[in-house]
Amino acid sequence: MDAAAVEQLQAIEAIRAVKHRYLRCVDLKLWTELESVLGEDAVAEYGTSALGEPVERHGRAAVLEFLRESLDNEIITMHICGHHEIIVDGDSAQGTWSMRDTVLAPEHRVLIEGGAYYEDTYRRDADGRWWISRTAYTRIYESMRTLDENFQLLASKWAKPEQ
Repeated sequence: MDAAAVEQLQAIEAIRAVKHRYLRCVDLKLWTELESVLGEDAVAEYGTSALGEPVERHGRAAVLEFLRESLDNEIITMHICGHHEIIVDGDSAQGTWSMRDTVLAPEHRVLIEGGAYYEDTYRRDADGRWWISRTAYTRIYESMRTLDENFQLLASKWAKPEQ
Protein backbone atom coordinates (compact mmCIF):
# COMPACT_ATOMS: atom_id res chain seq x y z
CA MET A 1 0.00 0.00 0.00
CA ASP A 2 1.45 3.37 -0.97
CA ALA A 3 1.85 6.33 1.40
CA ALA A 4 -1.16 8.20 -0.02
CA ALA A 5 -3.46 5.22 0.58
CA VAL A 6 -2.16 4.84 4.14
CA GLU A 7 -2.72 8.55 4.79
CA GLN A 8 -6.25 8.26 3.39
CA LEU A 9 -7.06 5.33 5.69
CA GLN A 10 -5.58 7.12 8.70
CA ALA A 11 -7.74 10.18 7.95
CA ILE A 12 -10.88 8.04 7.65
CA GLU A 13 -10.14 6.32 10.95
CA ALA A 14 -9.52 9.67 12.68
CA ILE A 15 -12.84 11.00 11.33
CA ARG A 16 -14.68 7.89 12.52
CA ALA A 17 -13.22 8.45 15.99
CA VAL A 18 -14.34 12.09 15.97
CA LYS A 19 -17.91 11.15 15.04
CA HIS A 20 -18.06 8.37 17.62
CA ARG A 21 -16.74 10.75 20.29
CA TYR A 22 -19.41 13.29 19.31
CA LEU A 23 -22.18 10.70 19.78
CA ARG A 24 -20.77 9.39 23.06
CA CYS A 25 -20.40 12.89 24.47
CA VAL A 26 -23.97 13.82 23.52
CA ASP A 27 -25.44 10.67 25.09
CA LEU A 28 -23.33 10.92 28.25
CA LYS A 29 -23.73 14.71 28.47
CA LEU A 30 -19.97 15.27 28.41
CA TRP A 31 -20.25 18.88 27.27
CA THR A 32 -16.65 19.89 27.96
CA GLU A 33 -15.30 16.91 26.03
CA LEU A 34 -17.78 17.60 23.22
CA GLU A 35 -16.02 20.93 22.69
CA SER A 36 -12.96 18.93 21.61
CA VAL A 37 -14.66 17.60 18.46
CA LEU A 38 -16.57 20.66 17.25
CA GLY A 39 -14.79 23.35 15.29
CA GLU A 40 -15.17 26.84 16.70
CA ASP A 41 -17.34 27.80 13.72
CA ALA A 42 -19.25 24.49 13.64
CA VAL A 43 -22.79 24.38 12.31
CA ALA A 44 -25.42 21.91 13.52
CA GLU A 45 -28.72 21.23 11.79
CA TYR A 46 -31.05 18.84 13.58
CA GLY A 47 -34.15 17.92 11.59
CA THR A 48 -36.45 16.81 14.36
CA SER A 49 -40.23 17.15 14.36
CA ALA A 50 -40.40 16.66 18.14
CA LEU A 51 -39.20 20.24 18.67
CA GLY A 52 -41.72 21.62 16.20
CA GLU A 53 -39.31 22.78 13.53
CA PRO A 54 -35.79 22.03 12.36
CA VAL A 55 -33.02 23.44 14.55
CA GLU A 56 -29.98 25.24 13.17
CA ARG A 57 -27.16 26.59 15.34
CA HIS A 58 -23.99 28.36 14.23
CA GLY A 59 -20.77 28.25 16.25
CA ARG A 60 -19.51 25.78 18.82
CA ALA A 61 -20.89 27.78 21.76
CA ALA A 62 -24.40 27.94 20.25
CA VAL A 63 -24.42 24.22 19.44
CA LEU A 64 -23.28 23.31 22.96
CA GLU A 65 -25.83 25.66 24.53
CA PHE A 66 -28.65 24.08 22.52
CA LEU A 67 -27.59 20.54 23.45
CA ARG A 68 -27.16 21.39 27.14
CA GLU A 69 -30.58 23.03 27.31
CA SER A 70 -32.53 20.48 25.28
CA LEU A 71 -30.89 17.34 26.68
CA ASP A 72 -30.88 18.17 30.36
CA ASN A 73 -30.45 15.40 32.90
CA GLU A 74 -34.10 14.36 32.66
CA ILE A 75 -33.69 13.43 28.98
CA ILE A 76 -32.00 10.12 28.13
CA THR A 77 -30.62 9.65 24.62
CA MET A 78 -28.93 6.85 22.71
CA HIS A 79 -27.52 7.45 19.24
CA ILE A 80 -26.19 4.63 17.08
CA CYS A 81 -24.43 5.47 13.81
CA GLY A 82 -22.99 3.18 11.20
CA HIS A 83 -22.75 2.49 7.48
CA HIS A 84 -20.39 5.40 7.08
CA GLU A 85 -19.16 6.74 3.78
CA ILE A 86 -16.23 9.13 4.16
CA ILE A 87 -14.56 10.97 1.32
CA VAL A 88 -11.33 12.79 2.18
CA ASP A 89 -10.06 15.61 0.00
CA GLY A 90 -6.86 17.01 1.49
CA ASP A 91 -7.70 18.77 4.74
CA SER A 92 -11.46 18.49 4.35
CA ALA A 93 -13.82 15.55 4.23
CA GLN A 94 -17.48 14.67 3.76
CA GLY A 95 -19.17 11.92 5.75
CA THR A 96 -22.54 10.22 5.55
CA TRP A 97 -23.76 8.07 8.47
CA SER A 98 -26.94 6.15 9.04
CA MET A 99 -28.33 6.95 12.48
CA ARG A 100 -30.90 5.42 14.80
CA ASP A 101 -31.78 7.28 17.95
CA THR A 102 -33.91 6.88 21.03
CA VAL A 103 -34.95 9.75 23.27
CA LEU A 104 -36.60 8.90 26.56
CA ALA A 105 -38.23 11.69 28.57
CA PRO A 106 -39.70 9.99 31.66
CA GLU A 107 -40.79 13.27 33.22
CA HIS A 108 -42.86 14.03 30.11
CA ARG A 109 -43.91 10.37 29.76
CA VAL A 110 -42.75 10.10 26.12
CA LEU A 111 -40.45 7.92 24.08
CA ILE A 112 -39.19 9.21 20.72
CA GLU A 113 -37.49 6.92 18.21
CA GLY A 114 -36.17 7.74 14.82
CA GLY A 115 -33.88 7.06 11.95
CA ALA A 116 -31.91 9.50 9.83
CA TYR A 117 -28.84 10.07 7.74
CA TYR A 118 -26.17 12.46 8.98
CA GLU A 119 -24.39 14.54 6.35
CA ASP A 120 -21.23 15.88 7.98
CA THR A 121 -18.28 18.01 6.95
CA TYR A 122 -14.88 17.71 8.63
CA ARG A 123 -11.77 19.86 8.61
CA ARG A 124 -8.17 19.03 9.52
CA ASP A 125 -6.15 21.74 11.24
CA ALA A 126 -2.43 22.45 10.88
CA ASP A 127 -1.68 20.05 13.75
CA GLY A 128 -3.34 17.19 11.84
CA ARG A 129 -6.41 17.07 14.10
CA TRP A 130 -9.86 16.51 12.56
CA TRP A 131 -12.88 18.58 13.66
CA ILE A 132 -16.57 18.48 12.85
CA SER A 133 -17.29 21.68 10.94
CA ARG A 134 -20.90 20.82 10.09
CA THR A 135 -23.23 18.10 11.29
CA ALA A 136 -26.77 17.75 9.98
CA TYR A 137 -29.31 15.04 9.57
CA THR A 138 -32.38 14.39 7.50
CA ARG A 139 -35.02 12.24 9.12
CA ILE A 140 -36.30 9.11 7.45
CA TYR A 141 -38.80 8.73 10.25
CA GLU A 142 -39.50 9.91 13.76
CA SER A 143 -42.14 8.48 16.06
CA MET A 144 -43.35 9.39 19.51
CA ARG A 145 -45.45 7.46 21.97
CA THR A 146 -46.60 8.10 25.46
CA LEU A 147 -45.46 5.91 28.28
CA ASP A 148 -48.32 4.10 29.95
CA GLU A 149 -48.80 3.32 33.61
CA ASN A 150 -46.92 0.04 33.25
CA PHE A 151 -43.72 1.77 32.16
CA GLN A 152 -40.89 1.43 34.65
CA LEU A 153 -37.48 2.98 34.22
CA LEU A 154 -35.26 0.37 35.86
CA ALA A 155 -31.98 2.25 35.49
CA SER A 156 -30.79 5.69 34.48
CA LYS A 157 -27.37 7.24 34.78
CA TRP A 158 -29.14 10.46 35.72
CA ALA A 159 -31.81 9.14 38.09
CA LYS A 160 -32.20 11.24 41.19
CA PRO A 161 -31.46 9.24 44.33
CA GLU A 162 -34.56 8.46 46.34
CA GLN A 163 -34.67 10.20 49.67
